[in-house]
Amino acid sequence: MSMVALLGEKVGMTRIFDDTARAIPVTVIKAGPCHVTQIRTMENDGYTAVQIAYGDIPPRKVNKPAAGHFAKAGVEPARHTVEVRVDDINGFELGQELLVGDMFEAGGKADITGVSKGKGFQGVMKRHNFRGQGASHGTHKVHRSPGAIGACATPSRVFRGTKLPGRMGGERTTILNLLVVGVDEQRNLLVVQGAVPGPRGGLVFVREAVKAGGSNG
Repeated sequence: MSMVALLGEKVGMTRIFDDTARAIPVTVIKAGPCHVTQIRTMENDGYTAVQIAYGDIPPRKVNKPAAGHFAKAGVEPARHTVEVRVDDINGFELGQELLVGDMFEAGGKADITGVSKGKGFQGVMKRHNFRGQGASHGTHKVHRSPGAIGACATPSRVFRGTKLPGRMGGERTTILNLLVVGVDEQRNLLVVQGAVPGPRGGLVFVREAVKAGGSNG
């Protein structure tokens, strides 16, 4: 099996202690079980990929095309689907169940993608880590403002990409090379060192690290 990827949800953060009594912050992820709902082939689609599905959903909330899609794969309707490119589709079949214990092992590395927490409209100090302006005598209430952004008469406009206040968070974010601390096959839990994007209960996509050689990194 050439694909090592699962959908899941963030359970939350906690800490564990290693053999030297050091506290290690970890994130617990409920990864899978997922099911294979579609297989893309070079002959039919021009590329090879596997579509996996995760999450329970009441059948009444699934429209007829989606219901037929899941029925063709022989699985119950799912809330989330994602397509993962693979080099070789051998070893995959429709309806196949993918478990975290078959995909990951302690000591490996994983890349985790999620949607970061939305923080609304924020100023430049929080959004871009600006230092802010002086707060001594003679300074008006502009301590947290960005300061001058103009470029004089030439070019008499604000350059594209200038760091300004705006909406912060709520973006697709990927954290690379997180160490897999543990795998609980009975409860489909994956424990990784460090933080993961998104709130508790948020959807995450977990894959083998692409820049660290996965479990060999």
